[in-house]
Amino acid sequence: MTAPPAISLAGLGKSFGDHQVLAGIDLDIAPGSVFSLLGPNGAGKTTVVRILATLTGPDNGTARVAGYDVAHEPDRVRASIGVTGQYAALDKVLTGTENLHMVGRLLHLGRSETRRRTTELLERFDLVEPAGRPSGTYSGGMRRRLDLAMSLMGRPEVVFLDEPTTGLDPRSRRELWQVIRELVGDGVTVFLTTQYLEEADQLADRIAVLHGGRIVADGTPAELKQLTPGGHILFHFADRANLAAAARTTGFPETDPDELTLQVPSDGQVAHLKHLLDEFAALDISVERLSVHTPDLDDVFFALTSRPAQAVPAA
Repeated sequence: MTAPPAISLAGLGKSFGDHQVLAGIDLDIAPGSVFSLLGPNGAGKTTVVRILATLTGPDNGTARVAGYDVAHEPDRVRASIGVTGQYAALDKVLTGTENLHMVGRLLHLGRSETRRRTTELLERFDLVEPAGRPSGTYSGGMRRRLDLAMSLMGRPEVVFLDEPTTGLDPRSRRELWQVIRELVGDGVTVFLTTQYLEEADQLADRIAVLHGGRIVADGTPAELKQLTPGGHILFHFADRANLAAAARTTGFPETDPDELTLQVPSDGQVAHLKHLLDEFAALDISVERLSVHTPDLDDVFFALTSRPAQAVPAA
């Protein structure tokens, strides 16, 4: 049997005054996966997280997290989740160990369980060495790892990461990516919002784009990339004679005589590339080299968010 969704939204709406932030969001997110919500600044990503984390209520629609209704069972939802925001929620005066102990007490874990869990998380997040120092002395990457460790003290089923790598250097970002992959390996569901499209592409099993209060696209990274035209194969030739012959054969006049290149629209499939090369070989057209360009998430994001919101089905 198919497991029930870890997160389920139906007709979720939210307005602030006359400004409608969410205009009916429908989503089902599978357990043990990484789901990434993308959108421009002010699109409502953080509002979605706040509703799912029971920090604010929806105006209409329903939302369930770990099987519990966020409006009617908020305590059960809170017991099932961990939340890491854009800025590390640490007490900078307390040490790393003391921050974790504080969360354990807030969760009523008991002294022995709090100590055991603290030891586990300090080791897991490579924070044993600085554990006795005030967290205010930590680097940005260390603070972010400690913040995430704090959100995991209660062994949550679902973790919300709201732009967790904002302000981190590339090395620290990639270290946090590895932590997120390990969480999913343990069966945790991760709901990720990010402004880094590479991050979503690297981590997410599914991505949705929020624009104008609506989900305008929803699918795997590969499916979303198929929504945007622009994929092509760029062939390089040794001379203009081969270039001209290739242009005649393909029927595409997109040539650059100075660079001796021919651009042919393509979805990047191996079968299409092989077909073109076989045609060239049959006519004794010599190709020096080639490169394949497929649309990336940047192309998709800009295409979807530069026009009025309208839902687009995944490929």
